[in-house]
Amino acid sequence: MSQILVTNLSFGYEGSYDNVFENVSFSIDTNWKLGFIGRNGKGKTTFLSLLMGRYSYKGTISSSVRFSCFPCTVTDEQAQRTASEFLPELSAECEEWRMICELSELGETADILYRPFNTLSHGERTKILLALLFSCGEQFRLIDEPTNHLDESSREKVKEYLSGKSGFILVSHDRDLLDACTDHVLVLNRKTIDVQSGNFSVWWENKQRRDSFAEAENEKHRKEIRKLRQAAKQTAEWADKSERTKIGFDPIKENDRCISTRSYIGAKTKKMQSRVKQMEKRIDRSIAEQEGLLSDIERVPELKLTPLTHHKKTIVNFRDFTVSYNAACPVFSPLTFSIQLGERVALHGTNGCGKSTLIKAVLSHAGCIVQPNRFSEHGICETASGLIISYIDQDTSWLRGSISALCEKRGLDLSMLCTILRQLGAERSQLVKNTEDFSEGQKKKLLIAASLLTPAHLYIWDEPLNYIDVFSRMQIESLLKKYAPTMLFVEHDTRFREAIATKTIEFSEYE
Repeated sequence: MSQILVTNLSFGYEGSYDNVFENVSFSIDTNWKLGFIGRNGKGKTTFLSLLMGRYSYKGTISSSVRFSCFPCTVTDEQAQRTASEFLPELSAECEEWRMICELSELGETADILYRPFNTLSHGERTKILLALLFSCGEQFRLIDEPTNHLDESSREKVKEYLSGKSGFILVSHDRDLLDACTDHVLVLNRKTIDVQSGNFSVWWENKQRRDSFAEAENEKHRKEIRKLRQAAKQTAEWADKSERTKIGFDPIKENDRCISTRSYIGAKTKKMQSRVKQMEKRIDRSIAEQEGLLSDIERVPELKLTPLTHHKKTIVNFRDFTVSYNAACPVFSPLTFSIQLGERVALHGTNGCGKSTLIKAVLSHAGCIVQPNRFSEHGICETASGLIISYIDQDTSWLRGSISALCEKRGLDLSMLCTILRQLGAERSQLVKNTEDFSEGQKKKLLIAASLLTPAHLYIWDEPLNYIDVFSRMQIESLLKKYAPTMLFVEHDTRFREAIATKTIEFSEYE
């Protein structure tokens, strides 16, 4: 066992307003199963890149181990070949028999190594690259979002696989995965960095306790400061009043006073003024103790949504509906279900089972998109007339230009969109960047913010939470529970789906 020591690390991207890391220090053991937690844009992927030596930085990162990362880059040329052919190019230590052993732990057979890589599913590609990561000898592994775009069965396989490994940093926003696979957490708070033992749930429970204590201490200090300021104000007023009586007096009304009384009044005034100064020092001390108490509290602002109400109760209806490509067999067994106002319907099934195709059919029937004749429909798909849909696609590659250009294109209020993005944890400096320069998580947040800002009868979200941080996921959960919009969505985050869905439609292969 060895340690990775980070000392006085500072790093910022060229042209950026603020540093990603500013003089931070911590240490981690190389046999830990370390979960890496933080909001989008806080620097998780950046830190992994620093460990890999991709950027120059100030400070030191010292370690006696080598680093390897997931996902590694597979070029377009390599993707046209089989994994068996190009894996030695990615790692000279890769041995095929080890790959086969690792793949068996992931529930896959060796045949996926001998099929063109670009013909494999997302799950199969992920498993090959994970198997490569753990078949290359003694290294410390850096794993970045291994379950994005994976269906539930593939996520379960990856979760079981990683739970049996050690010596890695896992960047993930999947709470189930973090709970099952980690024994320590590295947390990028708002102002500080924490390293703690335990999984995500243990850390979250401890964080809520600390935050509650910090808020209680902060309120106690605020009350004390208010009392001290009131007392100081009153004492200062008494001192001023006493000082004004030093010179001049009415000998008839104040027959017990004489010139010598002035020294007594002056001494009394000086004593009260000294008391005011002591109170001011106590106020300053209390303010100093108060500072920093709330610096790491993740305030989760309440988002708002304005769903529209349709005059029909049933807004989408399927009867024995399925699709097929190129006159082949139908993709999935015929489905019969409806979407009622206020329902949140989850589509559930493996990758490639037809969930996104069914969504495209709804959008086409509602007149939201012009669907090319890529597939044939069988059965009935009906949508209510005048149906307004707010849609989030899986794909973010089309995002180009500024946020203001997107608002102009969609008829959205720029200030409101920026407000929602800020509530979702976006930094002010991000709002002036072009959208193509956003991270994947930031792009997803932009699409979610635009959808929330669009009044609609039906919200259709296709895997909206890929790359979205844990705190924002909880925000969105609370929002959907409170406003209960009518939804049709696909999401492989088990906790989110179970918390949000009022009805789940299971896809199965055509029989």
